[in-house]
Amino acid sequence: MYGKEKIYKLFPEYYLIRINSFDNIAKNSLDEWIYFLKNEKIEDTFKARGLQKAKEQLDMLKLSDDERIAYNRYVDNLHYQASMVESSYGVGKLEGREEGEKIGEERGREHVAINLLDILEDATIAGKTSLPLEEVEKLRRNSKKQ
Repeated sequence: MYGKEKIYKLFPEYYLIRINSFDNIAKNSLDEWIYFLKNEKIEDTFKARGLQKAKEQLDMLKLSDDERIAYNRYVDNLHYQASMVESSYGVGKLEGREEGEKIGEERGREHVAINLLDILEDATIAGKTSLPLEEVEKLRRNSKKQ
């Protein structure tokens, strides 16, 4: 049916590890995992890949029901705080960008107004740049001082 003549070619290989005959001496990373499976304990000196995550899960599973509920509440609170920081950061960044654009537009209008001071009247410049007349008059006074 699957193009295999023998049944053993259909299924992956499996290995049986007899952990009861293990002497509790971890010489390599496989021994560290076997030690963990046999003793439900992970020594601090173990370096096998994935064991630290297994240790965290094991520590959580060993908590009492009340402690586990409190721990889950704590983790949920951390996630909520991180979410709030992330969303606040995004909102702050957007507000900062909008404020920067407004400042840039205003400086651009002032720059255009300064270039027009020797050509046009203050009222005309104010009308063309959307700057208040008082601002144009102030720009003219400052340009005469320089």
